[in-house]
Amino acid sequence: MTMDLLSRRGILGVFAATTVTAAPVMANAFGFLRGAGDMRRIRMYSGRTGESLDTVYWVDGKYIREALNEINIFMRDWRTGEAIGIDPRTVDVAAASHRLLQTNEPYMMLSGYRSPRTNAMLRRSSGGVARNSLHMVGKAADLRLKSRSVGQMYKAAMSCRAGGVGKYSRSNFVHMDCGPVRNWGA
Repeated sequence: MTMDLLSRRGILGVFAATTVTAAPVMANAFGFLRGAGDMRRIRMYSGRTGESLDTVYWVDGKYIREALNEINIFMRDWRTGEAIGIDPRTVDVAAASHRLLQTNEPYMMLSGYRSPRTNAMLRRSSGGVARNSLHMVGKAADLRLKSRSVGQMYKAAMSCRAGGVGKYSRSNFVHMDCGPVRNWGA
């Protein structure tokens, strides 16, 4: 895949984004997903737990509660076993970015929900962990793909203009969240 396909013009030409009645910051991600045939799917696995997830979580304008429950459990804090409701907009950002990358490879999820205790421990032991991380409220995911570079993933997520995107080249992952549109690590 060439990086030309990730230009705004290339994306719009390929995916024919449509108008959606959603919050303005999420409109681009939803538009890219609309091109998927009014269905949203997420594929991930966790190297920490050995679990996999491949689910359609939205069909014909509605989120599927059972699928969201599966996502909540899958994206739990693997250190404590705690799970909370993951904001579906976080999943939308990841799914839209995945679609733009044109790969069938599932994401490797490094971090979804983090309990406040886990987040505090990570802050003490490593740099770059926010005190008020959106991971603690189910609004962020750290993801990796073997078949795509961090740069490619970062550009795809940025093109959605639907939340925060962090590029962590040394650690080989991209942070995606449904908070305010912003970016870092470029």
